[in-house]
Amino acid sequence: MPPAEHPEFVGLIEALRAAQETITGARPPEDVARKARENLEEITRLLSPFTVGESEQLTGQMRGLPGRAQALAPAFHVDVEGNDRVSGRVVFGRFYLGGNGAAHGGSLPLLFDEVLGRLANTGGRSPSRTAYLHVNYRKITPVGPELRVEAHFDREEGRKRYLVGTIRDPEGEITADAEGLFVALRPGQP
Repeated sequence: MPPAEHPEFVGLIEALRAAQETITGARPPEDVARKARENLEEITRLLSPFTVGESEQLTGQMRGLPGRAQALAPAFHVDVEGNDRVSGRVVFGRFYLGGNGAAHGGSLPLLFDEVLGRLANTGGRSPSRTAYLHVNYRKITPVGPELRVEAHFDREEGRKRYLVGTIRDPEGEITADAEGLFVALRPGQP
């Protein structure tokens, strides 16, 4: 579904990401924390009547948006996309902070799963699922600067799709790399 069809929802996701980032870096007084909590509870009440099934929801279905409009995954901005390669940019904000300026170790596999999975399912290929994802942490992946992300198909053997990816810091050094195996679903498999 193109983002232009749901501009207010796109804005809602962007506001949610901004709220996650701000909340993560905040140390508010109790009265402000209470008011913020009440506002979040009001948002939940406002949106609850519009809950739909997975196949009808917008989140995860908007391929044209960074992270497909999923606020949990780091926002991967695609620059070049083909059937066998994808490259783009990501910024790990404070929401993904593990400590001492480094991205949380668990956020890197989350990004790689999103990027490699996206590529595994392009080019008219049947849907697949992650069967294996191995991440090598080469050096600190910093929070704050824009990082380069690249991924490509390594090989395909029957239903098995092997992909690899890298994250590079602003100096071009690899901070992490990954290897993933994605298995094409059989007809009727969820």
